[in-house]
Amino acid sequence: MSKGQDNLRHIVVLMMENRSFDHMLGSLMQKDPRINGISGDEFNLDNTGQKIPAQPLAAYQGQLDPDPDHHFPGVNIQLFDGTAGPPATPSMGGFVKSYFEQRRDKDHSHKIMYYFPPEKLPILTTLATNYALFNGWFASIPGPTICNRAFAHYGTSFGEVGMSLFYMNTPYLSIYERMVNAGHTAKLYYYDQNSSSQEVVNLLKNQPKLFGVFGDFLTDCKKNRLPEYSFIEPNYNDHEDDDGSEILATDQHPDHHMLAGEAYIATVYNAIRKNASLWKSTLLLVTYDEHGGIYDHVPPPACIPDGFVASAEATGTGTPFKFDRLGIRVPAIAISPWIPKATVVAGPEQKQNGRVFEHASIPATVMKAFNVAETPRSPREKAADTFLDLLTDTLRPDSDCPIFK
Repeated sequence: MSKGQDNLRHIVVLMMENRSFDHMLGSLMQKDPRINGISGDEFNLDNTGQKIPAQPLAAYQGQLDPDPDHHFPGVNIQLFDGTAGPPATPSMGGFVKSYFEQRRDKDHSHKIMYYFPPEKLPILTTLATNYALFNGWFASIPGPTICNRAFAHYGTSFGEVGMSLFYMNTPYLSIYERMVNAGHTAKLYYYDQNSSSQEVVNLLKNQPKLFGVFGDFLTDCKKNRLPEYSFIEPNYNDHEDDDGSEILATDQHPDHHMLAGEAYIATVYNAIRKNASLWKSTLLLVTYDEHGGIYDHVPPPACIPDGFVASAEATGTGTPFKFDRLGIRVPAIAISPWIPKATVVAGPEQKQNGRVFEHASIPATVMKAFNVAETPRSPREKAADTFLDLLTDTLRPDSDCPIFK
């Protein structure tokens, strides 16, 4: 075990909303060829057959309205346009055609290929280039938010591929319940009462001690009472505070303002970074629940089935889904002073050394980090790669670890 792992006392996960890897971080390939991002050759065909290249023209707000389709049938088009469909390798060629169906505006549909240059997302790109960037972190299924977040909480979505909130009589406990049952501490911090957790229905189960609001997280960081495992949710909607002031959504879900999310990521990071003892004992993961219908060029790989099957009716594609392939790639960054600067975790593009991660990697890593005794878990979680090995024997000096103003 490395010194970094030996000093680990806290794992914190911040899961944002609905952005793909290429859209957010693909531009970094121009500075570091180890990053599997945008090379300049990527394109989709639009509904007229015109070749639409990926371009660094993404704006903070206003381009992705209406919201791109990220439900199972729409994602199926994005993945397999021009191919026979599963089990064929996805072409990744249907993003523009899928977005055209939202507004039937040819020029507008091209914007789904836009991505951010690094200077427009200074917080996310600073973290990505200072700590560990995953080339191969994928959403757990090619579908929307709730079922993907379920994989982070349970290691499975219990056969759901849509937005159902009710997982009744499930065979597996959440990672929070497992931690508490094993004598550890865990908490999900949702933003506030006006933007509460999308998983409260499933996770509460008469255990309010598993929940806090974002202000509690900030206080817990200051007062050294952060749980061993914490999951942070953003603010999902624009709303008024108790005093009538406007609070912007911070989740980066299209078409919320991207800079509000940037500031939120910085606040979470700074809360840990500015507490010296917490900083040296915490592993922070920043990731996104799914791609939100936005272009990425990497075909999702096959995976071990999780033991459930979604019916052809549930998928909306006329074919059942056996949970045997992953969703589209999303940004993921592991952050700790025990991680060497500018680490790039190879993905499936490197056949020999490549690694594949998904949201089931989160509970799998937490179980391993805190030596939680084996309990019934989904096959997907049992097989999921973990990321504790990114923590090394060398503690980086404070001068080598940024703080955001």
